[in-house]
Amino acid sequence: MSTPSLLCYLQIFLIIIFTYQTKAVYDEINNYHYFCDQSNNKANFTTNSTYHKNLNTLLTTLTSNTDINYGFYNFSFGENNNRVYSIGLCRGDLLPNDCRRCLSGSRTNLTSICPNQREAIFWSEDERCMLRYSDRLILGVMEDVPMFYSNNLNDSVDVNLSNEVVTSLLDNLTSRAVKGDSRTKYAAGSLPGPRYEVIYGLVQCTPDLSENDCNSCLVENLQQIPGCCKGKIGGRVVRPSCNMRFETSYLFYEPRASPPPPPPSPPPNTTGKSNKSTTIGIAVAVPVAIVALVFIFLCIYFKKRKSKKKFEEVKEEEYQDDKIEIFEPLQFNFNTISNATNDFFVSNKLGEGGFGVVYKGRLSSGQEIAAKRLSRDSGQGDSEFKNEVLLVAKLQHRNLVRLLGFCLEGRERVLVYEFVHNKSLDSFIFDQAKRAQLYWEIRYKIILGIARGILYLHEDSRLRIIHRDLKASNILLDEEMNPKIADFGMARLFGEDQTQENTNKIVGTYGYMAPEYAMHGQFSVKSDVFSFGILILEIVSGIKNSGIRDGENIEYLSSFAWRNWKEGVATNIIDPTLNNDSRNEIMRCIHIGLLCVQENVASRPTMASVVVMLNSHSITLPIPLEPAFHMDVRNFQDIKSWGHSSIQESVNETSITELYPR
Repeated sequence: MSTPSLLCYLQIFLIIIFTYQTKAVYDEINNYHYFCDQSNNKANFTTNSTYHKNLNTLLTTLTSNTDINYGFYNFSFGENNNRVYSIGLCRGDLLPNDCRRCLSGSRTNLTSICPNQREAIFWSEDERCMLRYSDRLILGVMEDVPMFYSNNLNDSVDVNLSNEVVTSLLDNLTSRAVKGDSRTKYAAGSLPGPRYEVIYGLVQCTPDLSENDCNSCLVENLQQIPGCCKGKIGGRVVRPSCNMRFETSYLFYEPRASPPPPPPSPPPNTTGKSNKSTTIGIAVAVPVAIVALVFIFLCIYFKKRKSKKKFEEVKEEEYQDDKIEIFEPLQFNFNTISNATNDFFVSNKLGEGGFGVVYKGRLSSGQEIAAKRLSRDSGQGDSEFKNEVLLVAKLQHRNLVRLLGFCLEGRERVLVYEFVHNKSLDSFIFDQAKRAQLYWEIRYKIILGIARGILYLHEDSRLRIIHRDLKASNILLDEEMNPKIADFGMARLFGEDQTQENTNKIVGTYGYMAPEYAMHGQFSVKSDVFSFGILILEIVSGIKNSGIRDGENIEYLSSFAWRNWKEGVATNIIDPTLNNDSRNEIMRCIHIGLLCVQENVASRPTMASVVVMLNSHSITLPIPLEPAFHMDVRNFQDIKSWGHSSIQESVNETSITELYPR
């Protein structure tokens, strides 16, 4: 017996064993598929128990969430044995409202079919969406079982050709889907099939999977196709972590996600008269096609040149041209901003940063704004202004402050932002009275929101952005205390595959700078991770990173946290106003903060790993190594002696974009 056959039988055997051991209820009703885990080692929950209440709260939050518009939901709620984890996944072509309706219906069906199981899965009709929950960690875990498959009973008109096209199509779609990001891993498309038919295909993974796990899951599905659907005009293989489907001459997904090519034209007639017409047609068509191809290539060439030029303009530290190529709707008239701020009246002043003053304003439409007017005599401000407009205008995330537009008239340079009603994080966390308002649930929400915002900058946005000036004063808080990362005047754009860059111009705020950047000008995504680690320790402790005085000695926060953690008294780090709230979660955040500030760049986690660590309490964290030494502003002369030509710090530790009322 061949090795592939042995693997196939082994896989079927494992699925049978799994089903027997879990004593699962798995069935199909009305084109829905569901799975209720009734294994002996998972006690069912009782009605109105803590687990039941947590489950209802979690599923209500998931199905009513309007902030997510990419079809993937992952949440957890509760503590210890009563913690519930959930995942909601919609097919990649569903619009947000359709997705939420599907998940809401799945919630109703699932809680009815599996009324008291601690783990259950529901697939809606045509796998438009999947909803699952469990009392164990399921985020980032590839699940092979339970699996189901089905096929269209009709046979293809050309079995061999059909099988070949199906395999090629699904294999190609798999290669595309695994390259997706943490929001979506989905691909759909088509290929010409037998007798001028079109074969449509779709593959999808839950986007929390790594590229390797997604690929493994889809490859396993593809290996099931010959056994379930060979020679059929349609079929599907579905697992919790991925699904795969094909249909012949039936477009089962919305083409907006992956528009299918038009069906191929039938071959020409071979009669003599047609041959003559064909010859004439070819004689006319070939020159036209050549001209069209030349025209297309020229368009592509000039478009690439324009894109490359624009990329270089963003990437350069020193700009050679004062022009900003930005969409016209983003540009404000200076008189409009002047009227909105009452001619920049002093009572509307919100704050002052290194390169300008921020004013509160109200447009004629009633919308509140924060307008940052750059200083006219600031040569640095021109560069930061261009950088911020070009970068922030392209970024859209709930944890990033939103740029509404800009003004460029004469020597006037103004950035117009959404108005954020609460002050910045530092005005709360370092204020003795206001700090008490930040109970742990709010602090944890702030930590997680900042992490998600940085992850978006590093991996999920169309551009890879290194912020380079993450600190408490650059984190703004909205009315619901949701964090928004601000001030992109010092940010840098990385290429898609770029991991590190060197600079002779050190910018940012000392104390938050990673040592490899402060000393050698080397920065990467791990530089932002270091700054985020300092932020975690400040949020947990309520202590500034500028130094803790003990008599004549000064100990900085990272070393203070490390020493207490190493000595087993990490509770000394915790802000006393937090009392005994969620002590385990607080200690875990201290642990994650210490992992982020390690001196070895490679040892620091990525922001993707940090988000997973924060979302899951069952993942074992590695032991942190000693953090990097603290870089103090009093070491300026030492840094200059290392040969850096320019050192730029946010003046007086204030941010360039501080959009908050005093």
